[in-house]
Parts: sequence; structure tokens; C-alpha cells
Amino acid sequence: MSLRYIPMSDAEARRMREGGLDAYGNAPERQVSDGGGVPCRHCLDYVEAGAPYLVFALRPFSSLQPYAETGPVFMHAEACPAHDGDALPPILNSRADYLLRGYGADERIVYGTGDVVVREEVESRATELLARSDVASVHVRSTRNNCYQCRIELA
Repeated sequence: MSLRYIPMSDAEARRMREGGLDAYGNAPERQVSDGGGVPCRHCLDYVEAGAPYLVFALRPFSSLQPYAETGPVFMHAEACPAHDGDALPPILNSRADYLLRGYGADERIVYGTGDVVVREEVESRATELLARSDVASVHVRSTRNNCYQCRIELA
């Protein structure tokens, strides 16, 4: 079973870079990276020190419903290529642990799937969750701030 790491879409990234409104109806904020932990949700790599980035509220779900969490994310302010989806992204290879949670095809949390997983076990836990018939995708979040990182699906 191979995994696919799904970044923010090109269309959504372009929309935010062009000043589109975020999940709360606000324009993205522009800041400059100090190089310490600013993970871009489009290329799934870190924004380099001195580079501009955007901060905005993202709801990585297609519908409004009780499980459609919204939170702050970062993204390169200048165009960057979307993560290719095949390899473990750099932003999932830099922290000690991550929160993984399974979602059904209806984009609702599958109870009992949420776990804090050490970095070395992210892929094996995601594979285990995606082998279940009731789990369509896995969301990865920061264990420190609960920020959405990316979605994982079967390739």
C-alpha cells in the first residue's frame, strides 16, 4: 500500500496569494520568516529565513459540518510548486511527533483513530488507518499547536 501526501490545491494557493479571503472571510496576513518552523501547506516544505509568507485560516474540508475544523496555516507568499505527493514531505520529517486522525468519506472523524505518533511511525500508522474500510483519509496535525499539516490518502 503506497501513500499520497495531499497539499493545499494549486487553485486555493493561487487564490490566497491573489488576496482571496480565508475560511473566516479575512485577507491573508503577510509576514517574513525567521526560518524557525514556518511550514508551507502548498509545497509542504519550510519557508526559508527572510522569505515572505502568508498566514490565514484554512478549513481543509469540502463542506461545512461540525467536524470541519478551521485553523491558522502558513504558505509561501511567492509561488512555489505543490508537493508531488509521493515522498514524505519535509514538514513531516522535522518534529518529534505528529497527531494523526482518520476521517470517513463524509469528512467526519472516525472515533478511535486519533493518535500522537512519533515521526518514525507516521507512515506505518497512516497505512494502518487507511487499511480500514471506514477511513478514507488521514489528517496530520501539529502536536504542539494542533495546526493542520496535510492529508494522506492511498495512492
